[in-house]
Amino acid sequence: MHETAHARVPEQKRKVLRHSVRGQILDALRAALVDGELVPGEIYSGPALGERFGVSATPVREAMQQLAVEGAVECLPNRGFRVLSRTPRELAELAEVRALLEVPVMLRLARTVPGASWQALRPAAAATAEAAAAGDLPGYAEADRAFHRAVLRLAGNDQLVQVAEELHRRAQWPLPGAARVRRADLVADAAEHSALLEALIARDLPVVEALVREHFAGSGG
Repeated sequence: MHETAHARVPEQKRKVLRHSVRGQILDALRAALVDGELVPGEIYSGPALGERFGVSATPVREAMQQLAVEGAVECLPNRGFRVLSRTPRELAELAEVRALLEVPVMLRLARTVPGASWQALRPAAAATAEAAAAGDLPGYAEADRAFHRAVLRLAGNDQLVQVAEELHRRAQWPLPGAARVRRADLVADAAEHSALLEALIARDLPVVEALVREHFAGSGG
């Protein structure tokens, strides 16, 4: 019994390491999508991407399968994965759905959440500003989602947070042929987070609603 239990330890460690590698590759692929390094319409093979990241094809394929579930790529048997193209209409529809989902929640939170709770979100807003100032598009995308996630968590609804996160992530994928987002646009987008916090602290509902709708429509952030 002792030898069997001991023999299982390396296998358990291998599973942990494999899961860790897959997670790291998934994060890298998501960043590459946001940054436009993975081009809509292009086909990428697991072995080629594995060589690029210095890993085997297996964790790449597993990560790509997750991206397929998220709607970012489609699986092509014996060929690899094609990055899906999106249209301006799809982006507009995402903004509309996000507004329908999040605006009522934020207005409710603006009426009920104390100012101290909003003050606690200043570091999250500052993180978006730092990433924007550095021109770090993938870093900004992550910080942007983290800020919105922190706001929505105050509603105490985990399902809401999960659905909003998925919509948010989809909204961050660039359109085919789109120019890289300018640093100035990122900085302006990040500034809206601070402005939103001030409006929430002041319980200025008209300003909260206007800022959230403009935020979604203007940048997908």
